Amino acid sequence: MHGTGARQPPPSDEEELEALLSEPSPEVVEALRPLAGDLVVVGAGGKIGPTLCRMAATALRRAGSNSTVLAISRWTDERSRRRLDAAGVRTLAADLSDPDVYAGLPDAAAVMFLAGQKFGTTGHEGSTWWSNAGIPVLTATRYRGVPTVAYSTGNVYPLRPLALGGATESDAPAPLGEYAQSCLARERVFNHAGERWNTPTCVFRLNYAAELRYGVIVDIGRKILRGDSIDVAMPVVNIVWQRDSTAWSLRCLQLCTTPATIVNATGPETLSVRRIATILGDLLEREVAFEGEEAGDALLSDASECHALFGYPSVPALQLIRWVAHWLSHDGVQLERATKFQQRDGRF
Repeated sequence: MHGTGARQPPPSDEEELEALLSEPSPEVVEALRPLAGDLVVVGAGGKIGPTLCRMAATALRRAGSNSTVLAISRWTDERSRRRLDAAGVRTLAADLSDPDVYAGLPDAAAVMFLAGQKFGTTGHEGSTWWSNAGIPVLTATRYRGVPTVAYSTGNVYPLRPLALGGATESDAPAPLGEYAQSCLARERVFNHAGERWNTPTCVFRLNYAAELRYGVIVDIGRKILRGDSIDVAMPVVNIVWQRDSTAWSLRCLQLCTTPATIVNATGPETLSVRRIATILGDLLEREVAFEGEEAGDALLSDASECHALFGYPSVPALQLIRWVAHWLSHDGVQLERATKFQQRDGRF
């Protein structure tokens, strides 16, 4: 774990954190500058959508563009919606699971697709398949021909022997469990729609985005603070600072092709769960207990192609661990959305 940039101070509150997560790089500004129309974000109300929308809106303003970011979600979080409205994002309330709403959705020059369901899949498999495969059918049909970046997940890959390293974009998917299977279905839908209607597409396989209110590091840190033992059966993980993955995904609008381009998006390091927990324990001044035995394989992605295109993350792993420890020790707000990264059977 490299310590580059570790002297950068952590965000002091949620407003500062969101501003940091939403700050576009100059490359994002240039990527969105040619946009000849509005950017529609489908499923904008989740963990990533709000800061992605703010980043895109800021980039468009800096580019001198007249284009607008249109954020579509059910908006069960009214506070999040109000904050986006105040930031110059146009929010639209729609139940994306209802086929009848699509005729009324606005036109777009580009689409970012973030809709999906993960947690609560077990016991509600039909709902998960409708969210992860049905909504893509409806979206791809409505926005046929419009360049689309579709968020996906590294869960479509099988567990990888540690000696082989992470899966690359050329490795065949082999999803474990119904959540991962439904995510591969989402990819197949966008691929088919792209070829049928000549829709330029990029599939953005992300795992795991991390910030200070949720993510693998937060999950481990909160367990330590509760006195829970840390399961090390999933021995290692990939993570990436969410601001970087968000910026990469917006830049992927320049990579959309037919058939679809696939991009693995994560950090460059394979991080030991035991090591993350040990560092957090030291920073939080808590004893750490472990359970289970490290397996010889894990869910890992190789994002070398992504880094060759876009560079390395701006916040390295050790700095992010330190930031999370500071945030947790100061009772920073949480999103209450555990990653369940330790699941090895694909059941979420």
